[in-house]
Amino acid sequence: MDTTPSDRLKTALLLGATTGLVAGLVAYVAGRADLAGLIWMAGVLPALAALVVEILRSLRSGEIGLDIVAALSMTAALVFGEMLAAAVVAVMYSGGTFLEAFAEGRARRSVQDLLSRVPRTATRHRDGGLEEVPLDDIAPGDRLLIRQGDVVPVDGRVTSGIAFVDTSALTGESLPVRLAAGAEAMSGVTNAGEPFDLTATREARDSTYAGIVRLVEAAQASKAPMSRLADRWSLGFLLVTVGIAVAAWALTGDPIRAVAVLVVATPCPLILAVPVALVAGLSRAAHFGVLIKGAGPLETMARIRTLILDKTGTLTDGRPQIVAIASREGLAEDELLRFAATLDQASKHPVAQAIVAAATARGLPLPVPTEVVERPGEGLTGRVEGRAVIVGGDGFVTAEVGAGQAELPARPAGSVLVAVAVDGRLAGHLVMSDPLREGAGAMLDALRRDGIGRILLATGDRAEVAERVTEGLGLDGVRAGLTPDQKVLLVLTERKNGPVMMVGDGVNDAPALAAADVGVAMGARGAAASAEAADVVLLVDRLDRLGPGIEIARGARAIALQSVVAGIGLSVLGMIAAALGYLSPVQGALLQEVVDVAVILNALRALRIVPRGPVT
Repeated sequence: MDTTPSDRLKTALLLGATTGLVAGLVAYVAGRADLAGLIWMAGVLPALAALVVEILRSLRSGEIGLDIVAALSMTAALVFGEMLAAAVVAVMYSGGTFLEAFAEGRARRSVQDLLSRVPRTATRHRDGGLEEVPLDDIAPGDRLLIRQGDVVPVDGRVTSGIAFVDTSALTGESLPVRLAAGAEAMSGVTNAGEPFDLTATREARDSTYAGIVRLVEAAQASKAPMSRLADRWSLGFLLVTVGIAVAAWALTGDPIRAVAVLVVATPCPLILAVPVALVAGLSRAAHFGVLIKGAGPLETMARIRTLILDKTGTLTDGRPQIVAIASREGLAEDELLRFAATLDQASKHPVAQAIVAAATARGLPLPVPTEVVERPGEGLTGRVEGRAVIVGGDGFVTAEVGAGQAELPARPAGSVLVAVAVDGRLAGHLVMSDPLREGAGAMLDALRRDGIGRILLATGDRAEVAERVTEGLGLDGVRAGLTPDQKVLLVLTERKNGPVMMVGDGVNDAPALAAADVGVAMGARGAAASAEAADVVLLVDRLDRLGPGIEIARGARAIALQSVVAGIGLSVLGMIAAALGYLSPVQGALLQEVVDVAVILNALRALRIVPRGPVT
């Protein structure tokens, strides 16, 4: 993992403080108390200097943290000659900041993979030939060749033949879209059919996909950073600590009692235990296929009250499937499917591949088709075991067989009909749709029981499709036909109800994922853009992992809070004992060691959190 200069500094401070403590102890045991004091001071001063700089930076931004208590204790110990106590505090503090940096380091991700999906060059027609040119050289009016599998580099207009494009990365629509000559094609869509020509209408920097990249960058820049959980207790704890220390000094006239109070009050248990609990939660969540990119997102995930779901590839499977077979002419359903799938083996069309997969799943034998001719975006003709077969859109198939428009089978909104003709006669239809993920309803019910008060659907798909898919799920709202920036607006609007989690898988979801308090990406088949913009990635293609992830986040946060309460409680008791003269500074430091071990062991319980629901 890449490290920043800040991470390297924290590592160096921890090594320096630890080395100073150990070397000083060696010198002390060897009878060189004077040298031990100098060594301990040398180990403390760099950590104290870095701490003072961090405190000044925080104060300039209006933040008050527990770091002030640590700085006071180290300074007081050095001033009054309690070098060993200062060295122990320095090691504990630098260790805590090192662990916190480790947790935050897991959250650092760039949006470079989002940019990497944009092609760097394009194939342009020039003087009767083709040339590869950089993306920035494309101007409106240029004619480009878009080959099969290419990502359309700029917004433009289809100028030759019929384009068959996969728009799921931009609109969330899982079924491919047929574009006739003259139709607009957005940058970022993928050519799922035969090569076609595109006339550019915008420069690359002004195209749809570039706009989405800018939205992601702006949303990430505007998201406020998480404050450390322990710092929320800082002001009250600081006042109590200073009050007890001043009172002990004033009433007894002994400054060492004040030093002992400050050393005991050093919030090492909080600084250490909180990141340990959260990092343990990160590891436990990863065990269940939920990658949480840092302690901040995990803590926020535990407080989520509103969930916004994308439809295609998130709430639904994202791949077209056969939901019904309507056969004619007395042909059995499996036989109709076998004819269609056999011919579709020759096509790379996503719907054709789904038909082949369905036939294979049923164990149907699929011979090799012959004399296959494919008309991109319309269908195929060919022969299967000597019989003439046509597969494609209803209009294409009926026109090929010379039949009138047949009565179409009932089908849900948003589905696609695939017609099949055998030996010149219409044999039936296959109804293709993008189904709801298995167990989606039960998963949403479980999330409500876990405290999610509001669940919404946000999709770029049509309203009738969204409403049909979500019927019976009991959602609090369905927002359809949304553009990427409208999804961002929805996330920002819903924040009035509490922290918002957004779940999606496409490039069109990336800005909303970045804008949400917690963005969750479907990482198994989702776009790299969404995975980079998200705070959480589901490593397996299962939305039901979201529930265990939230449970683990809440469990880890609860354990961290227990450590905060226990640490403050024990520190207050220790401060009172130190103020009454029962603890010296060194004894206070040793007491803190015991407290450290106790709260860290408690924090490690996060590694054993078991979600209530079954996870397969």
